Amino acid sequence: MLAFAALGDKKALAAGSPGLTTHVLDTANGKPGEGIKIEFSVLEGDTYKLLATVTTNADGRNAQPLLTPENMKAGKYQLVFYIGEYFTKMGAQLPNPPFLEKAVIQFGMADATAHYHVPILATPWSYTTYRGS
Repeated sequence: MLAFAALGDKKALAAGSPGLTTHVLDTANGKPGEGIKIEFSVLEGDTYKLLATVTTNADGRNAQPLLTPENMKAGKYQLVFYIGEYFTKMGAQLPNPPFLEKAVIQFGMADATAHYHVPILATPWSYTTYRGS
Protein backbone atom coordinates (compact mmCIF):
# COMPACT_ATOMS: atom_id res chain seq x y z
CA MET A 1 0.00 0.00 0.00
CA LEU A 2 1.02 3.58 -0.60
CA ALA A 3 2.35 5.46 2.42
CA PHE A 4 2.72 9.21 2.65
CA ALA A 5 6.19 10.36 3.68
CA ALA A 6 6.34 12.39 6.84
CA LEU A 7 8.48 15.47 7.23
CA GLY A 8 10.37 16.07 10.45
CA ASP A 9 9.03 14.17 13.43
CA LYS A 10 5.43 13.87 12.21
CA LYS A 11 4.02 10.40 11.63
CA ALA A 12 3.32 9.07 8.15
CA LEU A 13 -0.27 8.19 7.24
CA ALA A 14 -0.66 4.91 5.41
CA ALA A 15 -3.57 4.50 3.00
CA GLY A 16 -6.35 2.82 4.95
CA SER A 17 -5.41 4.56 8.21
CA PRO A 18 -7.96 7.04 9.53
CA GLY A 19 -7.36 10.48 8.08
CA LEU A 20 -7.84 12.81 5.13
CA THR A 21 -5.59 13.29 2.12
CA THR A 22 -5.95 15.02 -1.24
CA HIS A 23 -4.09 15.65 -4.47
CA VAL A 24 -4.48 17.42 -7.81
CA LEU A 25 -3.89 16.05 -11.29
CA ASP A 26 -3.55 18.62 -14.07
CA THR A 27 -5.27 16.74 -16.89
CA ALA A 28 -4.80 19.63 -19.34
CA ASN A 29 -1.02 19.15 -19.20
CA GLY A 30 -0.90 15.48 -18.18
CA LYS A 31 0.98 15.94 -14.91
CA PRO A 32 0.55 16.48 -11.17
CA GLY A 33 -0.68 19.93 -10.16
CA GLU A 34 2.37 21.40 -8.41
CA GLY A 35 2.14 24.62 -6.40
CA ILE A 36 -1.66 24.74 -6.07
CA LYS A 37 -3.00 26.54 -3.01
CA ILE A 38 -5.66 24.56 -1.11
CA GLU A 39 -7.77 25.85 1.77
CA PHE A 40 -9.20 23.23 4.14
CA SER A 41 -12.19 24.11 6.34
CA VAL A 42 -14.71 22.49 8.68
CA LEU A 43 -18.40 23.43 8.86
CA GLU A 44 -19.25 24.92 12.25
CA GLY A 45 -22.90 25.93 12.44
CA ASP A 46 -23.63 27.67 9.13
CA THR A 47 -20.06 28.79 8.44
CA TYR A 48 -16.90 27.09 7.22
CA LYS A 49 -13.96 27.70 9.57
CA LEU A 50 -10.51 27.61 7.97
CA LEU A 51 -8.31 24.88 9.48
CA ALA A 52 -5.30 24.99 7.16
CA THR A 53 -3.90 26.42 3.96
CA VAL A 54 -1.48 24.15 2.12
CA THR A 55 0.32 24.08 -1.23
CA THR A 56 0.77 20.97 -3.35
CA ASN A 57 4.24 19.55 -3.90
CA ALA A 58 5.82 18.23 -7.15
CA ASP A 59 3.59 15.14 -6.92
CA GLY A 60 0.43 17.28 -6.67
CA ARG A 61 -0.04 16.37 -2.99
CA ASN A 62 0.27 18.31 0.23
CA ALA A 63 3.25 17.19 2.31
CA GLN A 64 1.19 16.12 5.33
CA PRO A 65 -2.32 14.64 5.66
CA LEU A 66 -5.00 17.25 6.35
CA LEU A 67 -6.36 15.06 9.14
CA THR A 68 -4.56 12.24 10.96
CA PRO A 69 -5.89 9.46 13.21
CA GLU A 70 -5.27 11.76 16.20
CA ASN A 71 -7.49 14.62 14.96
CA MET A 72 -9.96 12.80 12.69
CA LYS A 73 -13.61 13.69 13.35
CA ALA A 74 -16.84 12.98 11.53
CA GLY A 75 -18.34 16.15 10.06
CA LYS A 76 -18.76 18.34 7.01
CA TYR A 77 -15.67 19.76 5.35
CA GLN A 78 -14.61 21.91 2.41
CA LEU A 79 -11.56 21.97 0.16
CA VAL A 80 -10.96 25.01 -2.04
CA PHE A 81 -8.44 24.46 -4.85
CA TYR A 82 -7.10 27.64 -6.50
CA ILE A 83 -6.96 26.23 -10.02
CA GLY A 84 -7.37 29.51 -11.92
CA GLU A 85 -4.25 30.91 -10.26
CA TYR A 86 -2.39 27.67 -11.03
CA PHE A 87 -3.28 27.58 -14.74
CA THR A 88 -2.42 31.28 -15.10
CA LYS A 89 1.06 30.54 -13.64
CA MET A 90 1.33 27.64 -16.10
CA GLY A 91 0.86 30.08 -18.99
CA ALA A 92 -2.66 29.06 -19.99
CA GLN A 93 -4.45 31.71 -22.01
CA LEU A 94 -7.48 32.32 -19.80
CA PRO A 95 -10.25 34.86 -20.21
CA ASN A 96 -10.56 37.63 -17.62
CA PRO A 97 -12.17 36.56 -15.37
CA PRO A 98 -11.22 32.91 -15.81
CA PHE A 99 -14.03 30.39 -16.35
CA LEU A 100 -12.97 28.51 -13.18
CA GLU A 101 -11.11 30.39 -10.52
CA LYS A 102 -11.63 27.95 -7.65
CA ALA A 103 -12.77 24.35 -7.40
CA VAL A 104 -14.83 24.05 -4.22
CA ILE A 105 -15.52 20.56 -2.89
CA GLN A 106 -17.88 20.23 0.06
CA PHE A 107 -18.06 16.72 1.48
CA GLY A 108 -19.02 14.77 4.57
CA MET A 109 -17.03 12.26 6.55
CA ALA A 110 -19.32 9.97 8.56
CA ASP A 111 -16.72 7.47 9.80
CA ALA A 112 -13.87 8.89 11.90
CA THR A 113 -12.10 5.50 11.73
CA ALA A 114 -11.90 5.52 7.92
CA HIS A 115 -9.42 6.93 5.43
CA TYR A 116 -10.83 9.60 3.10
CA HIS A 117 -8.95 10.67 -0.02
CA VAL A 118 -10.43 13.56 -2.04
CA PRO A 119 -8.48 14.13 -5.27
CA ILE A 120 -9.41 16.37 -8.17
CA LEU A 121 -8.68 16.18 -11.87
CA ALA A 122 -8.51 19.73 -13.23
CA THR A 123 -8.28 21.76 -16.43
CA PRO A 124 -8.93 25.50 -16.89
CA TRP A 125 -12.46 24.52 -18.02
CA SER A 126 -13.48 21.64 -15.78
CA TYR A 127 -12.80 19.60 -12.69
CA THR A 128 -14.01 16.34 -11.25
CA THR A 129 -13.59 14.62 -7.91
CA TYR A 130 -14.24 11.25 -6.35
CA ARG A 131 -13.63 9.44 -3.09
CA GLY A 132 -10.27 7.83 -3.71
CA SER A 133 -8.37 5.23 -1.76
